[in-house]
Amino acid sequence: MTEIIVIIMAYLLGSIPSGVWVGQLFFQTDIRQHGSGSSGTTNTFRVLGKNAGTVVLILDIAKGTVAAFLPVWFGLSLHPMIAGIFAVIGHVYPIFAGFKGGKAVATSAGIVLGAQPLLALGLLIIWGSILYTSSMVSLASIITAVIAALASLFLGDLIFAVIIWTAMVLVLVRHRSNIERIRKGEENRVPFGRNRSGS
Repeated sequence: MTEIIVIIMAYLLGSIPSGVWVGQLFFQTDIRQHGSGSSGTTNTFRVLGKNAGTVVLILDIAKGTVAAFLPVWFGLSLHPMIAGIFAVIGHVYPIFAGFKGGKAVATSAGIVLGAQPLLALGLLIIWGSILYTSSMVSLASIITAVIAALASLFLGDLIFAVIIWTAMVLVLVRHRSNIERIRKGEENRVPFGRNRSGS
């Protein structure tokens, strides 16, 4: 019974629409009506700027990390990643925002940080390197998600691997339109890195 409560808590935690609430509370702006229409970190940076984007990034990562810690805090044998993936699902399909959420990247990073901090550090370096080279957040996120899934196969933790592959699928599905724009050479670039255009 406690496991079910923890899973519900993780989903509700993930459902907190950080970008939406920060935009509405401090900028009187619904970011879902601007930019890509997403409520996630990247669109927050695009619509509300660096400071707001940084706050939302930290909050979205924290949702995943806290969710992964919940089984430990409650003294459960439930694998941290099982609670974590429900936070990711909450982030993508938030009950507090009409089930229209972000693209799963930051909260997925958060659950990896909670369960495998060294892997999370390595993935952060990879993500940052790709972002610097391409100036495309979406490309960095997609490639890093795939690398995370492949790396999970070598950690000897089946549940961790299954959850990471599930998260990767969510990331890829949520980035379908981005993948198409990348393929056509039309993806937006951020004002960071070698190929920035700010478009």
